[in-house]
Amino acid sequence: MSQEQVYSDAGFGQPVPRGTKPAIVVVDFSYGFTDTQYPTAADMSAEMAATRRLTDKARATGVPVIYTTIAYQPWERASLPWLKKATGMAALLAGSRLVEIDEATGIQPADPVIVKHGASAFHGTNLAGLLTGAGVDTVIVAGATTSGCVRATVVDAVQSGFNVLVPRDCCADRAQAPHEANLYDMNQKYADVTDAADIAAWLDSLA
Repeated sequence: MSQEQVYSDAGFGQPVPRGTKPAIVVVDFSYGFTDTQYPTAADMSAEMAATRRLTDKARATGVPVIYTTIAYQPWERASLPWLKKATGMAALLAGSRLVEIDEATGIQPADPVIVKHGASAFHGTNLAGLLTGAGVDTVIVAGATTSGCVRATVVDAVQSGFNVLVPRDCCADRAQAPHEANLYDMNQKYADVTDAADIAAWLDSLA
């Protein structure tokens, strides 16, 4: 029996309904992840460019665009368990260039930036309230890394009651194998994994 058949027989992989009030959440395209002078980063230029085409279109049609970054205070570096496992993340200090959103994303002054302290953009933040207050029913998740903060955000988004779409060419990771594995798993269980062209056409249809 094929892998696809196993998942299908178990009832996974059904299509996600698309609402009429989307928002784009761009996860952690900060310099600490995108500027390869830093050891925590990888080349994400293509994924940022694809994401920017969507966010530019979104703003033009009134769709909210929200960015996230991970930023720690010095005292957190000694106390948070995640930073004992992922020690490289301790370099993401509040006030440093590493936590600034990469200007190549096309971020605008009016775009909210959610500061988080873990993988999910929802955990310990007001993101769910921000989306609910804006009447959002469908969340488009892009950013980095696919296997870490994107995945965690996708899982929490669907658990918070939102339909979730993930454009694969707008998500980046440090290695291809975890990128592909997590896209596959998200597509089976939590979101529709599609691409930027499909999302752009859908945004146009709503305009």
